[in-house]
Amino acid sequence: MKRYKEIGFMCGLEIHQQIEGKKLFCNCPTEIKKGNPDFTFIRKLRASAGESGKVDKAAQHELEKSKFFEYQGYYDTCCLVEMDEEPPQPVNKDALEAALIMTKLLNMKIADSIQFMRKTVIDGSNVSGFQRTALIGYDGYLEVNGRKITVDSLCLEEEAAQVVERTKEKDTYNISRLGIPLLEIATAPEITTPEECKEVAAHIGMLLRSTGKCKRGIGSIRQDVNISIKGGARTEIKGFQEIKSIPLVIEKEIERQQKLIADKPRSEHSSPVESGVRKAELDGTTTFLRPMPGADRMYPETDIDTIQPSHLKIKIPETLTEKQERYVKKWELSEDLAKNIIKEENRYNYSLEEDFRTYVSPSLSAMTIATTILNTIPDVERKTGKTIDFENYKEQIFGNLSSGSIASSSLPIILTDITVSKKFDPKKYQQLSDKEIDSVIKKIIKYNPGAPKGAIIGKAMAEFKGKADGKKVNEIISKLI
Repeated sequence: MKRYKEIGFMCGLEIHQQIEGKKLFCNCPTEIKKGNPDFTFIRKLRASAGESGKVDKAAQHELEKSKFFEYQGYYDTCCLVEMDEEPPQPVNKDALEAALIMTKLLNMKIADSIQFMRKTVIDGSNVSGFQRTALIGYDGYLEVNGRKITVDSLCLEEEAAQVVERTKEKDTYNISRLGIPLLEIATAPEITTPEECKEVAAHIGMLLRSTGKCKRGIGSIRQDVNISIKGGARTEIKGFQEIKSIPLVIEKEIERQQKLIADKPRSEHSSPVESGVRKAELDGTTTFLRPMPGADRMYPETDIDTIQPSHLKIKIPETLTEKQERYVKKWELSEDLAKNIIKEENRYNYSLEEDFRTYVSPSLSAMTIATTILNTIPDVERKTGKTIDFENYKEQIFGNLSSGSIASSSLPIILTDITVSKKFDPKKYQQLSDKEIDSVIKKIIKYNPGAPKGAIIGKAMAEFKGKADGKKVNEIISKLI
């Protein structure tokens, strides 16, 4: 911490998260297609002046490349809006709701009036030559490890097209990604260390997943890091492969700027470090992409009505962290198990808590239900090489476990049998009476004189084949030895 303070380290984050459902300004799905396109078209873009009357320097940089752009599209995920042949439709209400939920989760003020703007982008990633974006929230904060980090802004905008190929004369883009709703969240430069930067990114990611509206998978969330040091210049780094790479890339960028400063100290009027946008490479180094964009790239979007957010009612969801804490307290789960449950629920969009509410009883704990779904079933599938369609048997198996007619220790045997027989017969696994259990254990002890308790338990459980509760077997053996 002291080292970063001494070098004047300043750091802020920009998080970009895609929203699931329909695109922002049309009814096309948010599926990103690959493979041979259904159609293609060619465009050449020019830079427009922003509200200041000037052309943005980042746009001018792209204009000087004088490239043509080829766009590939698909009939089931693209329409005339993506081709810039038709005006945008009214804004996607689900995407707007996701943006407003995040403003609440980030303790932000909501803009009095939501006005979409055109942000000049002429690198080919937007067919129109601009990206539609609107400020939704501002002046918020989040807490990480007891520190408050200011969240400057949250914008709702349209995702760019996806690069297919670049050549000297032409860039090719896939427009099935173009127009997907995108949340852009920007923090103030208050992050104090590279590790804290990673933690802030993880916390924002958790809040985004808590909305239940985000797309999942590679490329659905992206992090940009803005950093500077004393004597250097603000640099925006894009293209992080994963959150855990953030500290390494930041350290490498600090080293790069320090070397430039040492080789050529700052003059009275300029820094030896050029402010700009750079790409994070796999080895942690960065490469130059383009100059840093400025305010000259924005001008009003006249095709979209202004929105009054005060007319919208928003329900704030429970965060994933709050949900984890509740699982631990209410269902008596370990923190690690609760965390894994939430991860699986979020990945597959289902609620294991519904099973807890339905089946938990004195004979069946939430922990047994969770470990059956997360661990026992995958273990049996790996061992047998067969898939278990557990949904077809869940009500019968958990129902019998809940009533106490079969023991949880029989689950691996039941699941293994199901892979072969494709049916479940509860009578086959019905628990033995205490008298029957006692009789079998006495015989095992008689024929294994001097055997340690663990060995006796092992032989007993193998003999019972799931028809006796392990806890009860342990209690009886403890009394007899």
